Amino acid sequence: MLGYVAPFGHVMIQLYHMNASTESQAQVAPWLLFIHSLPPKPDYLRVKVRRRLQRLGAAALKNSVYVLPNEDEAREDFVWLARAIVADGGEATICEATFLEGMTDEEMGAMIRAQMRHDEPAADAGRRVAVAPRGATWVTRKGPKIDRMASAWLIRRFIDPAASFKFVPPTGYRPEPGELRFDMYQGEYGHEGDRCTFETLLDRFGLRDPALAAIGEIVHDVDCKDEKFGRKEASGIALKVQGIVAAQNDDLARLARGAAMMDDLYATLGGGSAVRG
Repeated sequence: MLGYVAPFGHVMIQLYHMNASTESQAQVAPWLLFIHSLPPKPDYLRVKVRRRLQRLGAAALKNSVYVLPNEDEAREDFVWLARAIVADGGEATICEATFLEGMTDEEMGAMIRAQMRHDEPAADAGRRVAVAPRGATWVTRKGPKIDRMASAWLIRRFIDPAASFKFVPPTGYRPEPGELRFDMYQGEYGHEGDRCTFETLLDRFGLRDPALAAIGEIVHDVDCKDEKFGRKEASGIALKVQGIVAAQNDDLARLARGAAMMDDLYATLGGGSAVRG
């Protein structure tokens, strides 16, 4: 088994090539294995990781071992997930693998296709719940700032035009049936990996619009303060948000002022009609 350690930000992701013969080592292994272990707490982390693996279409070999074809997109997805797991105190290893006994490539491919068929209806149903009601109650924490302001604008303009918003304390709230939570603990839509909530909403609802993608980068840089995208607009937007927060104590008033700011930013960036896909 040949191995090397690859740097990924502040995380060291272990990549192993699991072939038994010299001849097979010279070839690209057809599969990626994702092996992980999670800390016992918090409980929500296990659910979040399992749902993420399901959305990726990964097939489970064991409770903590998942498989995808050895492709660039799958590798990137596994690396991002590994980074999130490590950030939450867990461990993750990504391996390139060839199955020698016990399972053929055809059988593994069938498992992955079955997993994708099993998960796609759930994913579609999740999107219908978020989009079709046209008037859902979207719950978030009191005192909205950039990510919640921008996410509320995105929800009302592109996801649920008749949405209403409810503001609750950051902890201890029990959602009522049918409520959709965003940017809050255990919410349906929040930070995933290093994505802010706005980026998660773009991804989960399949919104494909260059202007929205650019806004997502700006919101990320302001909210996460990691300068990941280095957007020049971030400092100006951050200052505008500070002004809104200073001038408005009412949460709905903040959303209204934030929505006007986002409308202007969207137009400045050449926004058109968002395309789902």
